[in-house]
Amino acid sequence: MAGEDKVADVLLRNSFSIDYRIFHDLSLITSTEFQIDTLFLTRSFALILEVKNISGILEFRENPPQLIRTKADGQVDGFESPAAQVERYVILLKEFLSQFCIDIPIIGVVVLAYPKQIVKVAPKRTKILFPTLVPQYIKSLYHLPQKIDIKMLDRLSSQLLESHRPYIPNPICETYAIPRSDFKNGVMCPVCSSIGMEKVYRSWYCQNCKNYDRFAYRSAIKEWFLLFGHNMSNKDCREFLKINDIKSAHRILQSMNLKSGGKHRYRTYSMDFHADMN
Repeated sequence: MAGEDKVADVLLRNSFSIDYRIFHDLSLITSTEFQIDTLFLTRSFALILEVKNISGILEFRENPPQLIRTKADGQVDGFESPAAQVERYVILLKEFLSQFCIDIPIIGVVVLAYPKQIVKVAPKRTKILFPTLVPQYIKSLYHLPQKIDIKMLDRLSSQLLESHRPYIPNPICETYAIPRSDFKNGVMCPVCSSIGMEKVYRSWYCQNCKNYDRFAYRSAIKEWFLLFGHNMSNKDCREFLKINDIKSAHRILQSMNLKSGGKHRYRTYSMDFHADMN
């Protein structure tokens, strides 16, 4: 997702004066399966970064744990609390590390991908950051004492990579019994998160922030499979991306390295989440 890419880019462009390893989209299994967006692992601590792209005015509620989002048009939506989610991941990562008799502080934070996400009520126990503040926060943890040596850091890194299993969630509409009509179609702008980028010559254009992005459709195609799963037809593609041209949809589907079956107008496409989508 665009938010996770933004965090990865920020970490790549900054230097840190400690021994560290970075893992993206790390999926592990202990008492249950869980996926960490970004793990920043050091000899002193492990930092879990849970990235969220939910736009609007955000309220983190504690009892019950829930995120309430109010959009510019006044629409109010409820989501699972990212704060509760990252707290759960901290517990599960502790379980995982305990298998190797490793006990280091594990810290979880929520990263809001874009500054236009406004936090009206912050969670009480979990820190909220924007991507540009992540390096500064990491450096504020330098004072923590080292718990493992460099050899153990390398061994643990290898173990994490060996234990990684591709994470493929069930389609959201099936998991929560949400009809397709309840989802808003359109390509999301990776800059301002507005939905409804227009297909223009060799690119996609956002009317809200005037951004052009040649590959904005890629995230939308992946999101369709996460939302609905199964097979996508040319018609499904056109409806979700809000384009009219059959040939344009065909070229888009061909460019995504998808598996295909059937012929001509009965051809459908499926996504192999194990494959590299570039």
